[in-house]
Amino acid sequence: MSPDLFDIFGAFLRLGVTSFGGPVAHLGYFRKEFVLRRKWLDEHAYADLVSLCQFLPGPASSQIGMALGLSRGGWMGAFLAWIGFTLPSAILLVLFGTGFRHFQSGTESWLQGLEIASVAVVAQAVWSMGRPHVRDWRRVLLILVCAGAALSIPFPWMQVLIIAAGGAFGFAFFEASGSLPHEPLRNIPGRNAGFFLLFSFLFLLFFLPILASRSGSDTVRFFESFYRAGSLVFGGGHVVLPLLQSLVVPQGWVSNEEFLAGYGAAQAVPGPLFTFAAYLGAVSSRAPSGWIGGMIALVAIFLPSFLLVAGVLPFWEKLRSFPAIRRGMSGVHCAVSGLLLAAFCHPVCTTGIRSGFDFWLAVLGFLMLSKTPSWAVVLSIALIKGIVEP
Repeated sequence: MSPDLFDIFGAFLRLGVTSFGGPVAHLGYFRKEFVLRRKWLDEHAYADLVSLCQFLPGPASSQIGMALGLSRGGWMGAFLAWIGFTLPSAILLVLFGTGFRHFQSGTESWLQGLEIASVAVVAQAVWSMGRPHVRDWRRVLLILVCAGAALSIPFPWMQVLIIAAGGAFGFAFFEASGSLPHEPLRNIPGRNAGFFLLFSFLFLLFFLPILASRSGSDTVRFFESFYRAGSLVFGGGHVVLPLLQSLVVPQGWVSNEEFLAGYGAAQAVPGPLFTFAAYLGAVSSRAPSGWIGGMIALVAIFLPSFLLVAGVLPFWEKLRSFPAIRRGMSGVHCAVSGLLLAAFCHPVCTTGIRSGFDFWLAVLGFLMLSKTPSWAVVLSIALIKGIVEP
């Protein structure tokens, strides 16, 4: 491994071990490490990259890491950046998943504490994402309509339709955001490579469902479900919750209790929240279980992000200059907030809150999140629940 590649892997592995706090916090860690400390790129280039990854579906922090690795060390640099940032939390969640059924015996209160903690974490995400829009009645209305639609018509593709409708509403009724800094990244792929990667993304998105249907293989169907989730989720890790829940719970791959317990555990580990997929693969009853299932789900949910970010980079500078794109993205952000609000109402609250004590414990967790790392809140809530109601 060349010194540059070793440096890329080491930098992202350290971030993968220490980056608690979710995607917003990750952006701060990345800026401190790569803009201020290592000076791999300047403020304008980093702002460009953040804008791009917020525009694309998938986990923004992981996409930024892939793009930084790509610009620094080519294709291998992108792969090593992803491995370093993702592997620590994926390993921890697979270990939790493979031992989940053993943990269930005698530890029901502790696992319920993880579900209660997920209520607090999602509540904070709803508030933080929705707060910028409450000053505009049109944005508030769009958020509420999107949330109502998601709750009223709960089928997987409804998420996509809601996001598309939000983008169309924003294009028609919102004003474009201010001008963005212009400082392109270096060493990005050429346009031919970009076309090939974007074609590959779309080909897999439409071909995998056909292959899963005709093959009858649970493994292919499992891979396709997680690839679709990684392809169609705007807004990062918290927003993948309702889509993944609708994909794996109704089909009987994962119980709702297993789902919410794993989501709570995902808050207690560093790194990207999309590694929650590794846990779901580990506990699934239909796909290869354990480490194999975890790795299948992990690769499937992150593959769209790699294809998209590397494929769009050659065209981003031109695309981002259109005011219509920026207006549409404002609507998409409101739709994402609505989906998150719907997920908070169901299944997070309906499953996580079972008593008055659970409600006040969730309120405590929400208040703690303002000044306490999410992993510490999750562990505290689980501990309190286990002690008070063993």
